[in-house]
Amino acid sequence: MDEADVLERLVAPYSPSGAEGPAVSVFVSLARSLGYRARVDRVGNGVAERGRGRPELLFLGHIDTVEGERAVRRVRGRIHGRGVVDAKGAIAAALWGGRAFVGPGTFRIVAAVGEETDSRGAHHLLSGRRPDAVIVGEPSGWQGVTIGYKGELRLEATFRGRRTHYASPFPTAADRAVDWIDAIRAVVAARQAESPFRSLSAKAIGFESRPGQDPESALVTVDVRIPPGLSTRDAESLLSQAPGQPSLRVLSRVEPVEVPRTDPVVMALTTAVRGERGVPTLWRKSGTSDLNLVLPVWRVPGAAYGPGDARLDHTDRESLSLAELRKAAAVLRAALHALARPGIEVATPRLSAGGP
Repeated sequence: MDEADVLERLVAPYSPSGAEGPAVSVFVSLARSLGYRARVDRVGNGVAERGRGRPELLFLGHIDTVEGERAVRRVRGRIHGRGVVDAKGAIAAALWGGRAFVGPGTFRIVAAVGEETDSRGAHHLLSGRRPDAVIVGEPSGWQGVTIGYKGELRLEATFRGRRTHYASPFPTAADRAVDWIDAIRAVVAARQAESPFRSLSAKAIGFESRPGQDPESALVTVDVRIPPGLSTRDAESLLSQAPGQPSLRVLSRVEPVEVPRTDPVVMALTTAVRGERGVPTLWRKSGTSDLNLVLPVWRVPGAAYGPGDARLDHTDRESLSLAELRKAAAVLRAALHALARPGIEVATPRLSAGGP
């Protein structure tokens, strides 16, 4: 068995959020065959461990995928299938890269459930013991390390008004909703920076109008992406100042997160990339991951890492080079060795994130 066999077996069970059980069972079986202690926790996460004691190094991957089953194929040095990039490739690299881990300390891999929906698997971990360092398994390319993610605020704005004749000069609820969207765009335009990662952004992702009723109503769903330095509550306050006076309801909030390039996990990963003759690239992304969830709570060194091209996430072109998978496994092996060596300083990092 090699890295490719591990990935192929992990991808074979279709595992959209809410139906991860068969894939978790495969993960546990594979982990045991590679010498890990493995189990399923009470929310359905797969957990594999090697070594004992401190430091406790956590690789937090996710085994669920988006909807859309695809046949698993190995063609000309690539594996095709749902989840090979997002993010079973990262789990396969961690399993293979950590199979010889002997410490000092503990290496734990969590194949979390529900990341694509409500992150219930990662939420469960927050009630347990804090690790000393965390690597979140997300595609960055084997030479890349992700050190920042924007936050996300999802709002539902409801507009209500008296029913009027469409020929009257008074605006409908739908008119007011459209004007409010324009006002939100103006608020966002005033918060632009030199880079997209440092800029506030907002998109209307849903619109529903119910004309002909009394009162009539219109409902708009807005997704706001928030750079480090602002919190979701800061963004909510900014948007509430836009004219239109809708009734606002928060559907979800995820705080932004960014770690410095001197973070011990970042340095261990970038040094390992150089050891494999790669050129490290530090990524800051406009999406979100479980790093947004766990790092502001645990406040330990951390970053996101995994093989694959993130542009293939959630697409029918999702595939992963086996050569890249092998490189990522080698990088993780070296990074774990560096983080676990005696005397390594695993301390609370300087973290740029929004407030709770």
